[in-house]
Amino acid sequence: MCSSACLKEDDVKMMARCIELDMDCAQICRLAAAYMARGSENAAELCRVCAQICRTCAEECKNHSADHCQHCAETCLACAEQCEKMAA
Repeated sequence: MCSSACLKEDDVKMMARCIELDMDCAQICRLAAAYMARGSENAAELCRVCAQICRTCAEECKNHSADHCQHCAETCLACAEQCEKMAA
């Protein structure tokens, strides 16, 4: 949702890194969920990577005042915490 909302901002170029990280985060989360759902032996390692990407995305989103970015930052941090639990 954040990447789509960022694309509608007046200064899209300023939001480029945020958009890229939003897309990376969404994709790795989908992949991690799929690995966990099928009980992959690699799920824990993927969850570690997912947590790192979620934290990076959250840090970037925190830099922007838009409500959608702030909501994304909160959501990414919550996801990172859950991924870290899954990886433990």
